[in-house]
Amino acid sequence: MQSNELPKELAARRIDRPVPLREHVYQAMQELIISRRLAPGQHLVESELAQMLGVSRQPVREALQWLNNEGWVDLRPGYGAFVHAPTEEEADQLLAVRSLLESESARLAALHADAEGIARLRDLNRQGSEALESDDVDTAVALNAAVHRCVTELSGNKVLLDFATQVDRRVRWYYTPIARQRGEQSWREHAKLIDAIENRDADGAAAIMKEHTERTRKSYLEQRVAEGDQQLIALPARRRRRASKA
Repeated sequence: MQSNELPKELAARRIDRPVPLREHVYQAMQELIISRRLAPGQHLVESELAQMLGVSRQPVREALQWLNNEGWVDLRPGYGAFVHAPTEEEADQLLAVRSLLESESARLAALHADAEGIARLRDLNRQGSEALESDDVDTAVALNAAVHRCVTELSGNKVLLDFATQVDRRVRWYYTPIARQRGEQSWREHAKLIDAIENRDADGAAAIMKEHTERTRKSYLEQRVAEGDQQLIALPARRRRRASKA
């Protein structure tokens, strides 16, 4: 008869529950990048970041490596770490994929959303419009992301939700500098989308979402051109080795 007991070597293993400090530092720095408090191309100095976050340099160094692996930071030998400056092609590709994912999410949401989900969407949209009126850009950006996530959740498709979650942070990064530019028009488009979902107009909801995300993509690309975002970023002087004692 087969025993139901775990082997001793497995039973003895334990999972460390506390989140490592480097993960907290990683999350904090990622949010600073997404909110543009750390701007694209900005030089990141370990000692300054450590002081700002109230930690030692080691977890900052580990977080920078992690952020580099995920494309948020560029590590340049001899120069140091810099916030990644996305190219026009990178932004265009991600926002195009987002449009495809969220158009399908909207179509499915119109088929599956219940009254509670519709009410949640309307409440998020109301809060977002109020945040914009108060010029609270950070909150408006967060609520914009919440509206889009809610639509995907209401689609009932977990695979779509997983993919949308993967691109959510990048989308917030690109949306932040155009939140004011898109302004109240963006929230009116949300309201129109919610109406279509409530009316079970699947094709209409998909078309509205596609147009909505396409306008965001175009606004971002236009903003880059207007601000000359393609200019080369000046690098600081290379670090010099300490001169040997005479």
